[in-house]
Amino acid sequence: MEQRVLGRTGRPVSVIGLGTWQLGADWGVVLEDDALAVLNAAADAGVTFFDTADVYGDGRSEQLIGRFLKDRAAAGGDLPLVATKLGRRLPQLPENYTLANFREWTDRSRRNLGVERLDLVQLHCPPTAVYSSDEVFDALDTLVEEGRTAAYGVSVETCDEALTAIARPGVASVQIILNPFRLKPLDAVLPAAEKAGVGIIARVPLASGLLSGKYTKETLFGADDHRTYNRDGAAFDQGETFSGIDFGTGVEAADEFARLAPPGASSAQTALRWIVQQPGVTSVIPGARTPEQARANAETMALPPLPEPTLRAVRDLYDRRLRAQVHSRW
Repeated sequence: MEQRVLGRTGRPVSVIGLGTWQLGADWGVVLEDDALAVLNAAADAGVTFFDTADVYGDGRSEQLIGRFLKDRAAAGGDLPLVATKLGRRLPQLPENYTLANFREWTDRSRRNLGVERLDLVQLHCPPTAVYSSDEVFDALDTLVEEGRTAAYGVSVETCDEALTAIARPGVASVQIILNPFRLKPLDAVLPAAEKAGVGIIARVPLASGLLSGKYTKETLFGADDHRTYNRDGAAFDQGETFSGIDFGTGVEAADEFARLAPPGASSAQTALRWIVQQPGVTSVIPGARTPEQARANAETMALPPLPEPTLRAVRDLYDRRLRAQVHSRW
């Protein structure tokens, strides 16, 4: 598995990471033993970067990772870099982003993960005004000074938020939605991050599963699945669900994208391969609900780079079908 340095953390991580929202909540039920099997399968396949958050299942995702870390350390295995997030345990109001709250939240995450110091903590898609607050970033610097976290980054909704964060000297990484259905970060964010030495973590890489090519317009999801209850942004930012794309349009575009897959590659692997080829990307964090999915994601790196005609076809698909829906919003 190829390793790239995660920005200002100075630490190498696998280019294919693992997102663990699915193991906490909002994607249907994943049993504890099944979740641990996913974590172990990913690590055994060479994944050295896990991403979680303190609100995924109200800490369940962190706790499962904590159990995995304890068991793996006892067995003498290598441990991944674990990134978590903070800021959504209270209403997303700028006045709640305080040092006192940050200390409380990071201490809770440290207990959940069973670690003395977090590897990386990220602001979890806060209000836009937070990115311009010196007090917020002073507080994050204090967390580093106090040893609560080794580094900090941000998870953003918009490209403008990303560019504001990249200008902050203490920001180690930026997590942003990037996939063949969300190309705007290529315009300015990735070049700016690369120039500044800031890592880029690509999230929602399969557009909430659309890019797996397995859905039809008749596909239904459970009532506890955000792909049911957040299609219009009723619970959180609409861009987090199907990358903000109307489901019917997304299914049609995904069918067309699937025809771009090279021989022997799945649609999902093609999407992941496309992401890691973008200059400036450090790691992409697909989720997985089964060990087989985790292994298939990791096997993406056995594929050769996508050829230039395929890259042009992705851009053409985006421009024709998707740009009008998403490019101006995020």
